[in-house]
Parts: sequence; C-alpha cells; structure tokens
Amino acid sequence: MVSTATESHTDQAASLPLLPTDEEVMLRSTVSKIVGKYGHSYYRERSITGEPMQELWDELGAGGYLGLNIPEEYGGSGAGLTQQAIVLEEMSAGGCPELAMVLSQGIAGSVFSLHGTEAQKQAFLPGIASGALKFVFALTEPDAGSNSHNVSTTATLEGDEWVIRGSKYYISGVDHCDKFLLVARTGKDESTGRGKLSLFIVDPKVEGLSMEMIPTALSAPERQFTLFFDNVRVPAADIVGEVDRGLVPLFDGLNPERVLSAVICTGIAQYAIDRACEYTKTRAVWNNTPIANYQAVQHPLAAAKIQLEAARGMTWRAAALFDAGLPSGEQANMAKYLASKAGHTALDTAIQVHGGNGLAHEYGLADLWSIIRLQQIAPVSTEMVLNHIAQHTLGLPRSY
Repeated sequence: MVSTATESHTDQAASLPLLPTDEEVMLRSTVSKIVGKYGHSYYRERSITGEPMQELWDELGAGGYLGLNIPEEYGGSGAGLTQQAIVLEEMSAGGCPELAMVLSQGIAGSVFSLHGTEAQKQAFLPGIASGALKFVFALTEPDAGSNSHNVSTTATLEGDEWVIRGSKYYISGVDHCDKFLLVARTGKDESTGRGKLSLFIVDPKVEGLSMEMIPTALSAPERQFTLFFDNVRVPAADIVGEVDRGLVPLFDGLNPERVLSAVICTGIAQYAIDRACEYTKTRAVWNNTPIANYQAVQHPLAAAKIQLEAARGMTWRAAALFDAGLPSGEQANMAKYLASKAGHTALDTAIQVHGGNGLAHEYGLADLWSIIRLQQIAPVSTEMVLNHIAQHTLGLPRSY
C-alpha cells in the first residue's frame, strides 16, 4: 500500500511543467531588472575590493527574493528551492554570481528548516530569509577535503559548553558573515575508526578564533580563509541535530548546495553566450562581414547552448525532486557535474570568439573564469560526483 505522503510527492514530481509558470516568468523578469541596475561592473568592483555585493543583496532581501525556500512561518515565502534557484540563476545571468546564497540560503536555510530546534528556527530563519543574517560553512581541512570522516577539528563537552580545537581551510566569506556552521569531531566509531561528527553554530567574533586570508587567483567578492580554533567555547545549545550525528543535517543541506552551485554555472553560461552573440553580430573583419556569419563562430556557440540546456534540464529536475520531498542526491550531483562543464564551455567559447577582447575588462568575461572553474572543484569535485554516481547509481564497488 502506498502512503498518502508518497502519493502526494509522486503527484508533485509528475507535475513538473515543460514550460515555466507565469509566476516563474515574472520572478525571472523582476530579478533580472534588479540585477541589471548593478551589472557585471559592480561584481568586478566588489571582487577587487573583497567587499560583498551588499546593496544588491539588501534590495533582493527587501523584495523577499532571499527567502523563497524558507518556510512562511519563519519569514520566507515557502515557495521552494526551484524559485530560489531561479533568483541565483538570474543574478549569475546578469553577471553577478553570488556564492553567499549557496551557503546561507542553500545550506544553512535548508539545515535549519529541516533539523533546527524551534528556538534555532526562530533565531536564524527570519534573518536568512530577509538577508539580515548571512551564514557560511566550515567543513574542509588540509587533510580532509572531501573526506568528511577524516575531520580532525575536535569539540569536547566541558560543562555546558563545547570547546573547539583545530583548524579549517578554504572557508569562503567568513569575514563578512554573521554566523557559520562548523563540522567538528565529537567522538570515534570504534568499529570503523571513523570520526563521529557534530554540526555547530559559531560566531566569527568568538574569543579564541582567528583567521588568515589565503591568497588565490579567485576573482569573487568572497575571500578564502584558514580558521584557527584555540579553545573556542560554544554553548551546548548551539548544536544542530544530534551529537555525533552531524552528517544527517549536513547531507540535507548538500543537495540544495549542489543545485545552487549548478545555477551559478548555468547563469554565467547564459551571460557568456548572450555577450558572445551580441559581439559577433557587430564585430566585422573580412570584407566587413560580421563574424556571426561564419560556421566556425556559430557552431561552438550552438554547441555551448545545447550543453547549457541539457544541464538546466537536470538542474530543474533535481530542484523539483527536492521540493517534492523525494530523493534528489543523484540528480543534484548530475546537475552540478553537467552545469560546471556547460558553464566552462560557454565562457571559454565566448572568450574565444571575442579574440583578444575576451581578456579585456570592458567585455566582462575573463574575470568570471575563476569562479566558473571553481565549480569543478567545489563544493564537490567532479571526481567525487563521478564516484557517487558510479557507486550509488551504477552499483559499482566503492573506488576511494
């Protein structure tokens, strides 16, 4: 016998439309107009200074566009991940990709909605929905990149506080966040030797925490940091989910993270293709003929568009499954894989058809290369996506 919940979820998944709804069309148009007031030059300026795109963030928050995936009872609209992904895709298509939305709305918003205590939901979800609170995420370490069980940062319960010792590596945007979610080891599984992990809420200004910026070639408003925890004390209540079972809430934040990372790529891909098509129609070389007339220019752009639409199809499928409460890990990982490849192809093709101008700031392309390339490394690498699909979809032996 099929449960009512399962029937409902199946109906929702089966109703995924072939065409966007009127509400989605309006949402895209409205967000596009807001982002258009700032443009890619705004993003480039903030990438140089390392300051957040605060004015754009605040305007989107004031319009209710940062809380579309947050439940209504906590200040959001309860629309779903699909609608939040539309916002980020339009930001990226306007030349303003925003990593903060992946971390704050994607990970933290999902984790608190599904696993937070009532007090935590009341404290954090309204701020995430309005944009007044920004969360980032601290998992990776020098010797524990994708291997979460190898985390060596520890948290020890002393009285009514957890004492945290260790370090984290490549943590994005922690210099401009209000809180961050930290994964730390709180025990050890004696049968496997793996660490038992818990998920903590940490204030970036807490005593004993220091940070050091990592110089990188990444051109984005968010800088990367190493964090050092020297007997950092966190209240016992500031733990999300159960002690030693932090991967449970964490994994429920990873599928939205994958989807939102994917739409950064698809948005940038559309931005690049649009810029390239516009340029090739006006750029004339041989006999004053626009280069858009040549197959050598048309075909790479057409191929990039095909890859983009394939990636978008999987991305919206993953988002719809998540919104329906159905398993979406396979599709979210596939979407991330396809979108990162499609974004890279589209941007590289756009730069190529611009020739030398593709490297000029005036044309707004080359400074997006690092963020689009990053998506094949983080938040999950291409190789780990393939490992996941090989093991869990194809049923092949674990290879790592």
